[in-house]
Amino acid sequence: MSALAQLARVDAGLSADVLTHLEVQLASARGLLQIVLDQGAAIRVRNVPAVVTLAGVLAAEMQRRGSIEAARTALLERAGARLGIAAGTVTLSLLTELMDPASGALAQERSAELRGLLDVVAREHHVNRALMTQELAFLDHLLRLSGTGDSGYDAGGDRSITRVARGPRTHRILDMEV
Repeated sequence: MSALAQLARVDAGLSADVLTHLEVQLASARGLLQIVLDQGAAIRVRNVPAVVTLAGVLAAEMQRRGSIEAARTALLERAGARLGIAAGTVTLSLLTELMDPASGALAQERSAELRGLLDVVAREHHVNRALMTQELAFLDHLLRLSGTGDSGYDAGGDRSITRVARGPRTHRILDMEV
């Protein structure tokens, strides 16, 4: 593509909006990472109130990310219309064709940083889930040993087991009451 054709294709408004959007995405991902790291630290020291609070903060940030994703979709639709393709087929390399070279390079840098941050967030969140599963299984084990636990759930916490209140315990051997 000639330099003149490239200049004609550049959309300065879209470029600025894409770069701004990537900064918003990065700020959100950095916030998510900090929340997940703080939550992991709280899990490790068994600070239950902090874990619960951070779970709420994480849920709020994930809800905010819904609006960020809506803005991303709108940008992809704008780019797709400009490129004459469906929004779902717009790639970063196609998007940078609508940007001046410096803005395109900056968009690629920010996108790579965002992917890296989101990978770290996903990995740390996975570690936190594993830690929580271990802590809950251990707590369930302790409560069952002490006889004070709610044995209405299995160790995974996902299947309800209904216990029927009975009189004195009976034992069945070969389907005979003893």
